[in-house]
Amino acid sequence: MESTPKATVQWRDILPEEAGQRIDNFLLRELKGVPKSRIYRLLRKGEVRVNKGRIGPQYRLASGDQVRIPPLRLGSEPTPAAPGEAALARLAAAVIYEDERLLVLDKPSGMAVHGGSGLSYGVIEGLRALRPQAPFLELVHRLDRDTSGCLMVAKKRSELRELHELLRRGAVLKRYLLLAAGDWRHGPWQIDAPLRKNQLSGGERVVRVDATGKAALTRFRCLQAYEEACLMEAELATGRTHQIRVHAAHAGHPLAGDEKYGLAAFNRKTRALGLKRLFLHAHHLAFTDLAGARSVEVSAPLGDDLRNVIQKLETAPDTGADNGQAL
Repeated sequence: MESTPKATVQWRDILPEEAGQRIDNFLLRELKGVPKSRIYRLLRKGEVRVNKGRIGPQYRLASGDQVRIPPLRLGSEPTPAAPGEAALARLAAAVIYEDERLLVLDKPSGMAVHGGSGLSYGVIEGLRALRPQAPFLELVHRLDRDTSGCLMVAKKRSELRELHELLRRGAVLKRYLLLAAGDWRHGPWQIDAPLRKNQLSGGERVVRVDATGKAALTRFRCLQAYEEACLMEAELATGRTHQIRVHAAHAGHPLAGDEKYGLAAFNRKTRALGLKRLFLHAHHLAFTDLAGARSVEVSAPLGDDLRNVIQKLETAPDTGADNGQAL
C-alpha cells in the first residue's frame, strides 16, 4: 500500500488585504477539504499559532501576523500537481524587475497568485518550483486571478515586513488601467465608499458598498473616451478585495469583461471586439523604503490582447476625452 507523503508545517505571513478576518474563517479557506470540526480542534489544542502564541477561533488577523499551520494528512486528497514546463517558462518570462530583496512580475491574466479553491498551484508555487534554491519567496500583495500586471514577491523576510508596513501606510503607489462602460469623462474622479465582503450560499465571494464595511478610496482619471467606453487609470489609496471593480460599478461604469459586477450587454459588445478576460491591468507601482535610501518604480505595458481591443475601439467614432483630470 502506497504511503501518504509526510506533511510539513506551513508558515503564512498575513497580507494587508487579509487583515481583519477571523482565524477560523482563514483556516477554512486555506485548508480546503478539512472539516470545520477538525479546524476548531486544532485551535483548541494550540496546534495553530499566531506569532508563536495560542489563539482562539475568534482571533482577528492583523497585517504581518505569522500563522503556523500544523501538518495535516488527508488520505483521500490527491498530491498537488506541479507546474508544467509551459507555466514555468511563462513565469520566468514575466519577471520585469529584480534586485537582491524583491522581484516584480507582470502576472499573466488567468493565473492565480497562489493555489487553492480547486487550483493545484499559483504564481508563488510556480516561482518556488522555478527557483528551488531560493531561501525565501513570499507574496507581498495579491491580484485577482483575472487581473494582470505588477505583482511584488519578497525574497527576504525583512523586505516582506517593510513592504507590508509601506502598504499599511499607503506609501506604495499602485496604478491600474481599465476599460469602463459608458461616458466617464466628467467624473466622479474619487470614489470614497466602504466595502464589505459577503459570502454567498454557493461559497462565491462578493464585495458590496456597505456603510459597515472597511474604508476604501479609489481615484480615477479618464485617459481616452470612445463611443460607449472609457480607458481609465485608477490609483488605489487602499487595497481592499475587488476594490476597483466594485467602485467602478458603484459609479455606474463597470469594467469590461467583469462577469461578477459588470453589465452583460457591455460584456457582449467587448467580447465581440475580442476581449476574453477582465480588462484590468496593474501597470505601475512605486515606493521608497522606510530609510529613504532605495526607490523602486516599475511599469508593465498592456498585453497584446488588451491593446488589440483598444485598437479596435479607436477605429470607431471617438468622442474625445477630458485628459489631465487631477488625481
